[in-house]
Amino acid sequence: MARSGRRAEASARLGARSERRQSPRAPLVVRVAYATVDAFFTEFAQNVNEGGLFIETETPPPLDTRVTLHFQLPGSEEPLFAEGRVAWCRAPGGDEPPGIGVEFEGLSLAARARINELVRRLRTPQADVARSA
Repeated sequence: MARSGRRAEASARLGARSERRQSPRAPLVVRVAYATVDAFFTEFAQNVNEGGLFIETETPPPLDTRVTLHFQLPGSEEPLFAEGRVAWCRAPGGDEPPGIGVEFEGLSLAARARINELVRRLRTPQADVARSA
């Protein structure tokens, strides 16, 4: 596929991504270890919502790659393990940081509840005051 064709496809996927997202992302910087079938990475997530997270990386795995995630939510003593897939990629060189959008798949009910609670707390006005302090 020609480069311009890949860009058009990526733009279409980005548009579809924003329409599919059911809730806005909440800013959250947390170290995330993630693994594909043949590689292991440690990067930083920049935001999260109930359906997934954005990981800033200069070396994104291909779209639809299955990943295993391991990260610690603020205020939690237990790490969270999750499965996901690379739903979209943002290439280096733009106005926004490069990285991947990972869609959670097969989250346990307990893990989903922990993430949902954190996202709700991050979206409250008190959280905005705390983040800006």
